[in-house]
Amino acid sequence: MELEEPELREVPVTAVLAALADDVRLQIVRALAAGDEYACGTFELGVSKATRSHHLKVLREAGLTRTRVAGTSRYVRLRRDELDKLYPGLLDAVLTRSTAASNT
Repeated sequence: MELEEPELREVPVTAVLAALADDVRLQIVRALAAGDEYACGTFELGVSKATRSHHLKVLREAGLTRTRVAGTSRYVRLRRDELDKLYPGLLDAVLTRSTAASNT
């Protein structure tokens, strides 16, 4: 099964920023920022399975993540290298700001 994963350079920066403008999606990106790949069902976000799937789809379609299908499982990872190359400092700024805001 092929999932739509656009070339990041073809995604408008506004779509990337809109995907990052949601607290649940920021939780996902924060978890993925460590560089690991996670099974999609392992995220404890306090939302329904359908809502979690929606947020993962938004991140994938905005070019922020890659999803690998293995049998009935899906594994997601952040496209950190590509994001840093195209938008230097964006993820660091968003993640630093979101972490600082959650500590207040």
